[in-house]
Amino acid sequence: MITIYSPEEVEKIAAAGKLTADTLSYLAKNVRPGISTLDLDEMAETFIRDRGGIPSCKGYEGYPASVCTSVNDVVVHGIPSARKILKKGDIISLDLVVELNGYMGDSCITVPVGRTNKKNAQLLKVTEEALFAGIKQAVPGNTVGDIGHAVESCVKPYGYGVLREYVGHGIGRDMHEDPEIPNYGTPGHGARLEEGMVICIEPMITMGSADIVTAKDGWTVSTYDGLPAAHFEHTLVITGNGPKILTLRD
Repeated sequence: MITIYSPEEVEKIAAAGKLTADTLSYLAKNVRPGISTLDLDEMAETFIRDRGGIPSCKGYEGYPASVCTSVNDVVVHGIPSARKILKKGDIISLDLVVELNGYMGDSCITVPVGRTNKKNAQLLKVTEEALFAGIKQAVPGNTVGDIGHAVESCVKPYGYGVLREYVGHGIGRDMHEDPEIPNYGTPGHGARLEEGMVICIEPMITMGSADIVTAKDGWTVSTYDGLPAAHFEHTLVITGNGPKILTLRD
């Protein structure tokens, strides 16, 4: 069931979204060679709780950490570890859900560790562009197929892969709500967008094949061919004046 949120509820989701965005900005400033992904996770949890929020990923279906830290060929759900030390040239996705006063914000960024190579830099640039191409389609009367088609059309010319097993989603009181928002689709197909819907659009894009493999931990999802992946995400509300992003970073 798709929930239509009132303006007052949207304000509460926006407050959670701002804390999500602020946390990601803080983490991005601390991404550097020599830091562990567990260090980043601990920073995230402290930052969120000090501001009255709850790191919603922690404990979600058994996930053990506050932020998903996915490095290089890990696409999503990488588990922070003291043994995973970032190196110059790596790329890392930081995926975060924050609950504040009963409402959720969800966002992800992929950033380089120091300087990375041109291929990685292009993957990051195109994936973020695909996110905004999808957001542009998030207007009343359009469908989730319009969003997915826009995302896929943006990355296809580069020969990149689009994950089909993982998709965007509605959000609000719960982390994952209807409708699902795939990063592929046919214009005019799927759930129709209405004013007051709050959704997450999140392209998960691979440099090579879209085939994936899940580690024995049950969480870490990596590319089958070992090539890098990127992941960007925003929470937004559908309005009569166009999409309003609730997780914009400074």
